[in-house]
Amino acid sequence: MSHASAVADKTPSTLRGASLPKWFSWALAAGSVALAVVIGLAGGLDSKLQWGLIAGILFVVGTYGIAAKVEGSRQAKDRIATSLVWVAFLLAVVPLVSLLWTTITRGVKVLDVYFLTHSMGVVADSEPGGGIYHAILGSLEQVGLATVIGAPIGILTAIYLVEYGRGSLAKAVTFFVDVMTGIPSIVAGLFILSLMLMLDMQPFGFAGSLALAILMMPVVVRSTEEMLKLVPNELREASLALGVPKWRTILKVVVPTSIGGIITGVMLAIARIAGETAPVLLLVFGNPFINANPFEGAQASLPLYIYQQYAQSAGSTAAYDRAWAASLTLIAFVMILNLVARGLARWKAPR
Repeated sequence: MSHASAVADKTPSTLRGASLPKWFSWALAAGSVALAVVIGLAGGLDSKLQWGLIAGILFVVGTYGIAAKVEGSRQAKDRIATSLVWVAFLLAVVPLVSLLWTTITRGVKVLDVYFLTHSMGVVADSEPGGGIYHAILGSLEQVGLATVIGAPIGILTAIYLVEYGRGSLAKAVTFFVDVMTGIPSIVAGLFILSLMLMLDMQPFGFAGSLALAILMMPVVVRSTEEMLKLVPNELREASLALGVPKWRTILKVVVPTSIGGIITGVMLAIARIAGETAPVLLLVFGNPFINANPFEGAQASLPLYIYQQYAQSAGSTAAYDRAWAASLTLIAFVMILNLVARGLARWKAPR
């Protein structure tokens, strides 16, 4: 290698323009927050939300202005797009964190072993004491029965649409699944209620399960359908080329390959129906006592318990605290379901 080429290799490239340091975004974010606080205090703005919006605007504008001057307009546009993504992310996360924090701080006041293992029984809504054992039992039974009904129907419907669905019938099924995905929960409750009135039936837990199953099925169909579509066609073709029947290919190849995503979709559908109040209010009716039979008599559930306790909280601090504690329990239940879904998805993921 000549001396000139060696010197050229050591010379820094002039094609790379000036760039901002890696800590620029963090420093600008801290400065935007500090300036927003000063503007909020000077302008008499009491809402922290207004301070956050001002900080977000300052961060985006400052990022573009400084980046355009140092790095050029092209890099500045890239940075402002990234900044908008971060601001949108924070706008979505802050309310969720605030909701979770409020629920935890207010729900832990009466949340203990006694609260989880006792029912309201003879305790009036305005009196302290009582618990949510009857509501937990009712929710587990109603959601469990809804899953037993809705999950198999949803999975089999998705298999039909992906593997066999052709022609007008498949189009009609897809259309009605799309319509059912967006129906209000109260409509499902009214449908089951109309059948109960026709048959002269009294409120009972299984009626709520039927309404929840109606709400669950389209979610399971959509999630399962997407998971089945992700299975490579080469796997199906390889199995069929070996002379394996199509039904056995679906059972032994397609479903096991996508079982992790299917389980996740079912768990998310369960979490979606676990907090429904409207159909339960119409069909289950509520019961302060323990009723372990979902096929006879009124039954409680966690969403309905929260609604009833909050409705009685106008003149009772005890009912207000019980409503928040039940809300925290319901959030914990949904969070556990999501964690279980993730664990099963990783466990059943194809190697």
